[in-house]
Amino acid sequence: MRGSFIAGLVLMAGLATSPVRAQEPVLLHAAGSLRAALTEVTQAFTAQSGLPVKPAFGASGLLRERIAKGEAAEVFASADLGNPRTLAKEGRSGPVVLFARNELCAFVRPGVAATPETLLERMLDTGLKLGTSTPRADPSGDYAFQVFARAEAVKPGSRAALEAKALQLTGGPGSAPAPDGLNVYGHNLASGAADIFLAYCTNAAPIAKEQPGIRMVKLPPELAVGADYGLTLMNGASPNAGRLAMFILAQEGQAILARHGFTAPTLPREGG
Repeated sequence: MRGSFIAGLVLMAGLATSPVRAQEPVLLHAAGSLRAALTEVTQAFTAQSGLPVKPAFGASGLLRERIAKGEAAEVFASADLGNPRTLAKEGRSGPVVLFARNELCAFVRPGVAATPETLLERMLDTGLKLGTSTPRADPSGDYAFQVFARAEAVKPGSRAALEAKALQLTGGPGSAPAPDGLNVYGHNLASGAADIFLAYCTNAAPIAKEQPGIRMVKLPPELAVGADYGLTLMNGASPNAGRLAMFILAQEGQAILARHGFTAPTLPREGG
Protein backbone atom coordinates (compact mmCIF):
# COMPACT_ATOMS: atom_id res chain seq x y z
CA MET A 1 0.00 0.00 0.00
CA ARG A 2 2.80 2.44 0.85
CA GLY A 3 4.51 1.64 -2.46
CA SER A 4 1.41 2.37 -4.57
CA PHE A 5 0.75 5.58 -2.64
CA ILE A 6 4.30 6.88 -3.11
CA ALA A 7 4.37 5.83 -6.76
CA GLY A 8 1.25 7.89 -7.33
CA LEU A 9 2.79 10.87 -5.58
CA VAL A 10 5.94 10.65 -7.66
CA LEU A 11 3.82 10.62 -10.81
CA MET A 12 1.80 13.62 -9.67
CA ALA A 13 4.87 15.54 -8.57
CA GLY A 14 6.36 15.10 -12.02
CA LEU A 15 3.34 16.37 -13.93
CA ALA A 16 3.47 19.76 -15.58
CA THR A 17 1.57 22.44 -13.70
CA SER A 18 0.06 25.49 -15.35
CA PRO A 19 1.38 28.87 -14.14
CA VAL A 20 -2.04 29.74 -12.72
CA ARG A 21 -2.39 26.44 -10.83
CA ALA A 22 1.18 26.75 -9.56
CA GLN A 23 0.26 29.90 -7.64
CA GLU A 24 -2.80 28.38 -5.97
CA PRO A 25 -2.13 27.25 -2.39
CA VAL A 26 -2.11 23.56 -1.61
CA LEU A 27 -5.11 22.76 0.59
CA LEU A 28 -3.95 20.83 3.66
CA HIS A 29 -6.40 19.47 6.23
CA ALA A 30 -4.59 18.17 9.30
CA ALA A 31 -5.21 17.00 12.86
CA GLY A 32 -4.93 19.67 15.52
CA SER A 33 -2.17 17.69 17.22
CA LEU A 34 -0.08 18.27 14.09
CA ARG A 35 -0.45 22.06 14.10
CA ALA A 36 3.04 22.96 15.34
CA ALA A 37 4.85 20.21 13.43
CA LEU A 38 3.09 20.65 10.10
CA THR A 39 3.26 24.43 10.34
CA GLU A 40 7.04 24.04 10.41
CA VAL A 41 6.90 21.40 7.67
CA THR A 42 4.84 23.60 5.36
CA GLN A 43 7.11 26.58 5.99
CA ALA A 44 10.10 24.48 4.98
CA PHE A 45 8.21 23.17 1.94
CA THR A 46 7.27 26.68 0.83
CA ALA A 47 10.81 27.95 1.38
CA GLN A 48 12.19 25.21 -0.87
CA SER A 49 9.49 25.06 -3.53
CA GLY A 50 8.00 28.53 -3.54
CA LEU A 51 4.57 26.90 -3.34
CA PRO A 52 2.06 28.28 -0.82
CA VAL A 53 0.07 26.02 1.52
CA LYS A 54 -3.31 26.81 3.08
CA PRO A 55 -3.75 24.66 6.20
CA ALA A 56 -6.93 23.84 8.11
CA PHE A 57 -6.33 22.23 11.52
CA GLY A 58 -8.93 20.54 13.68
CA ALA A 59 -10.29 17.29 15.04
CA SER A 60 -9.71 14.62 12.39
CA GLY A 61 -13.26 13.25 12.50
CA LEU A 62 -14.75 16.70 12.03
CA LEU A 63 -12.34 17.46 9.19
CA ARG A 64 -13.29 14.19 7.49
CA GLU A 65 -16.98 15.15 7.76
CA ARG A 66 -16.28 18.55 6.20
CA ILE A 67 -14.38 16.95 3.32
CA ALA A 68 -17.15 14.38 2.79
CA LYS A 69 -19.68 17.22 2.58
CA GLY A 70 -17.74 18.81 -0.25
CA GLU A 71 -15.20 21.14 1.34
CA ALA A 72 -12.25 21.60 -1.01
CA ALA A 73 -9.27 19.56 0.19
CA GLU A 74 -6.13 18.05 -1.30
CA VAL A 75 -3.96 16.53 1.44
CA PHE A 76 -5.52 15.01 4.56
CA ALA A 77 -3.22 14.24 7.51
CA SER A 78 -5.25 12.52 10.21
CA ALA A 79 -4.46 11.47 13.78
CA ASP A 80 -5.75 8.00 12.95
CA LEU A 81 -6.01 5.64 10.01
CA GLY A 82 -9.78 5.20 10.18
CA ASN A 83 -10.88 8.63 9.00
CA PRO A 84 -8.71 8.77 5.87
CA ARG A 85 -9.53 5.13 5.12
CA THR A 86 -13.21 6.06 5.21
CA LEU A 87 -12.59 8.69 2.55
CA ALA A 88 -10.64 6.16 0.48
CA LYS A 89 -13.42 3.56 0.75
CA GLU A 90 -15.92 6.20 -0.35
CA GLY A 91 -13.82 6.80 -3.45
CA ARG A 92 -12.86 10.32 -2.41
CA SER A 93 -9.12 9.76 -1.98
CA GLY A 94 -6.23 7.49 -2.81
CA PRO A 95 -4.55 4.92 -0.55
CA VAL A 96 -3.68 5.79 3.06
CA VAL A 97 -0.09 5.69 4.30
CA LEU A 98 1.19 5.71 7.88
CA PHE A 99 3.38 8.80 8.28
CA ALA A 100 3.68 9.39 12.04
CA ARG A 101 3.03 7.76 15.39
CA ASN A 102 2.06 9.21 18.76
CA GLU A 103 1.05 7.91 22.20
CA LEU A 104 -1.50 8.79 24.82
CA CYS A 105 -0.29 10.18 28.14
CA ALA A 106 -1.94 11.59 31.24
CA PHE A 107 -1.44 15.22 32.23
CA VAL A 108 -2.17 16.14 35.84
CA ARG A 109 -2.64 19.52 37.46
CA PRO A 110 -0.50 20.66 40.41
CA GLY A 111 -1.49 18.97 43.64
CA VAL A 112 -2.61 15.70 42.05
CA ALA A 113 -0.24 12.93 43.07
CA ALA A 114 -0.03 10.32 40.33
CA THR A 115 2.56 7.91 39.01
CA PRO A 116 2.24 5.27 36.27
CA GLU A 117 1.59 2.73 39.02
CA THR A 118 -1.20 4.75 40.69
CA LEU A 119 -2.68 6.40 37.58
CA LEU A 120 -5.66 4.07 37.20
CA GLU A 121 -6.58 4.54 40.86
CA ARG A 122 -6.38 8.31 40.45
CA MET A 123 -8.47 8.28 37.27
CA LEU A 124 -11.13 6.28 39.12
CA ASP A 125 -11.10 8.67 42.10
CA THR A 126 -14.58 10.19 42.24
CA GLY A 127 -13.11 13.37 43.70
CA LEU A 128 -11.01 14.03 40.59
CA LYS A 129 -12.26 15.30 37.23
CA LEU A 130 -11.07 13.25 34.26
CA GLY A 131 -10.88 15.00 30.90
CA THR A 132 -10.77 13.48 27.42
CA SER A 133 -11.41 14.59 23.91
CA THR A 134 -14.62 13.63 22.11
CA PRO A 135 -14.79 10.11 20.64
CA ARG A 136 -15.72 9.78 16.95
CA ALA A 137 -15.16 13.50 16.38
CA ASP A 138 -11.53 13.41 17.56
CA PRO A 139 -9.33 10.28 17.53
CA SER A 140 -7.76 11.40 20.82
CA GLY A 141 -11.10 10.68 22.46
CA ASP A 142 -11.29 7.27 20.82
CA TYR A 143 -7.80 6.45 22.07
CA ALA A 144 -8.79 7.52 25.60
CA PHE A 145 -11.75 5.16 25.53
CA GLN A 146 -9.38 2.41 24.37
CA VAL A 147 -7.43 3.09 27.57
CA PHE A 148 -10.66 2.58 29.51
CA ALA A 149 -11.25 -0.73 27.74
CA ARG A 150 -7.74 -1.88 28.66
CA ALA A 151 -8.37 -0.84 32.27
CA GLU A 152 -11.18 -3.37 32.49
CA ALA A 153 -8.66 -6.21 32.36
CA VAL A 154 -6.70 -4.63 35.21
CA LYS A 155 -9.66 -3.85 37.45
CA PRO A 156 -13.11 -5.22 36.54
CA GLY A 157 -15.73 -2.47 36.42
CA SER A 158 -13.18 0.19 35.51
CA ARG A 159 -14.35 0.63 31.94
CA ALA A 160 -17.91 1.58 32.80
CA ALA A 161 -16.80 3.80 35.67
CA LEU A 162 -14.25 5.68 33.54
CA GLU A 163 -16.59 6.09 30.58
CA ALA A 164 -19.27 7.43 32.89
CA LYS A 165 -17.05 10.03 34.55
CA ALA A 166 -15.01 11.13 31.52
CA LEU A 167 -15.60 14.78 30.64
CA GLN A 168 -15.40 15.14 26.87
CA LEU A 169 -14.00 18.66 26.93
CA THR A 170 -12.24 19.01 23.58
CA GLY A 171 -12.49 17.97 19.94
CA GLY A 172 -16.26 18.06 19.60
CA PRO A 173 -18.33 20.39 17.41
CA GLY A 174 -19.40 22.39 20.47
CA SER A 175 -16.19 22.21 22.50
CA ALA A 176 -14.93 25.50 23.89
CA PRO A 177 -11.60 26.50 22.33
CA ALA A 178 -8.61 27.57 24.39
CA PRO A 179 -7.58 31.24 24.29
CA ASP A 180 -5.47 32.05 21.25
CA GLY A 181 -1.99 30.60 21.45
CA LEU A 182 -2.66 28.33 24.43
CA ASN A 183 -2.64 24.54 24.47
CA VAL A 184 -6.23 23.42 24.95
CA TYR A 185 -5.37 20.57 27.34
CA GLY A 186 -3.12 22.68 29.52
CA HIS A 187 -5.79 25.38 29.57
CA ASN A 188 -8.46 22.92 30.75
CA LEU A 189 -6.19 21.70 33.53
CA ALA A 190 -5.09 25.20 34.57
CA SER A 191 -8.68 26.45 34.63
CA GLY A 192 -9.83 23.57 36.83
CA ALA A 193 -12.08 22.01 34.20
CA ALA A 194 -10.09 18.78 34.65
CA ASP A 195 -7.66 17.38 37.21
CA ILE A 196 -6.35 14.67 34.89
CA PHE A 197 -6.46 14.83 31.11
CA LEU A 198 -5.71 12.00 28.69
CA ALA A 199 -4.07 13.51 25.61
CA TYR A 200 -1.22 12.92 23.18
CA CYS A 201 2.26 12.80 24.69
CA THR A 202 3.39 15.37 22.09
CA ASN A 203 1.54 17.99 24.16
CA ALA A 204 4.25 17.73 26.82
CA ALA A 205 6.50 20.49 25.47
CA PRO A 206 3.84 23.17 24.88
CA ILE A 207 2.12 22.44 28.18
CA ALA A 208 5.42 22.59 30.09
CA LYS A 209 6.15 25.95 28.46
CA GLU A 210 2.75 27.44 29.23
CA GLN A 211 1.88 25.72 32.52
CA PRO A 212 5.09 24.56 34.27
CA GLY A 213 3.19 23.06 37.20
CA ILE A 214 1.34 20.53 35.07
CA ARG A 215 3.04 17.14 34.93
CA MET A 216 2.95 14.43 32.30
CA VAL A 217 2.52 10.86 33.54
CA LYS A 218 3.24 7.96 31.19
CA LEU A 219 0.58 5.29 31.02
CA PRO A 220 1.71 1.94 32.41
CA PRO A 221 2.20 -0.81 29.81
CA GLU A 222 -1.12 -2.45 30.62
CA LEU A 223 -2.99 0.77 29.78
CA ALA A 224 -0.75 2.14 27.02
CA VAL A 225 -2.38 3.05 23.70
CA GLY A 226 -0.55 4.20 20.59
CA ALA A 227 -1.82 6.41 17.78
CA ASP A 228 -1.11 5.75 14.09
CA TYR A 229 -1.42 8.82 11.85
CA GLY A 230 -2.59 8.40 8.24
CA LEU A 231 -1.97 10.54 5.17
CA THR A 232 -4.04 10.49 1.99
CA LEU A 233 -4.27 12.52 -1.20
CA MET A 234 -7.76 13.55 -2.29
CA ASN A 235 -9.03 12.74 -5.77
CA GLY A 236 -8.44 15.66 -8.10
CA ALA A 237 -5.59 17.03 -6.01
CA SER A 238 -3.04 19.15 -7.83
CA PRO A 239 0.48 17.93 -8.61
CA ASN A 240 1.67 20.47 -6.03
CA ALA A 241 -0.38 18.64 -3.40
CA GLY A 242 1.48 15.49 -4.35
CA ARG A 243 4.75 17.35 -3.85
CA LEU A 244 3.66 18.43 -0.36
CA ALA A 245 2.66 14.87 0.56
CA MET A 246 6.03 13.63 -0.66
CA PHE A 247 7.78 16.30 1.38
CA ILE A 248 5.94 15.18 4.54
CA LEU A 249 7.02 11.58 3.90
CA ALA A 250 10.59 12.46 2.92
CA GLN A 251 13.49 12.80 5.34
CA GLU A 252 13.21 16.53 6.04
CA GLY A 253 9.50 16.39 6.80
CA GLN A 254 9.93 13.29 8.93
CA ALA A 255 12.81 14.89 10.84
CA ILE A 256 10.61 17.88 11.69
CA LEU A 257 7.87 15.56 12.94
CA ALA A 258 10.45 13.75 15.07
CA ARG A 259 11.63 17.04 16.61
CA HIS A 260 8.06 17.67 17.69
CA GLY A 261 7.91 14.36 19.52
CA PHE A 262 6.33 12.10 16.90
CA THR A 263 7.74 8.76 15.90
CA ALA A 264 8.55 9.20 12.20
CA PRO A 265 8.34 5.76 10.53
CA THR A 266 10.16 6.63 7.30
CA LEU A 267 13.32 8.03 8.92
CA PRO A 268 16.33 5.74 8.46
CA ARG A 269 17.47 3.79 11.46
CA GLU A 270 20.47 5.22 13.30
CA GLY A 271 23.61 3.58 12.03
CA GLY A 272 21.72 2.04 9.12
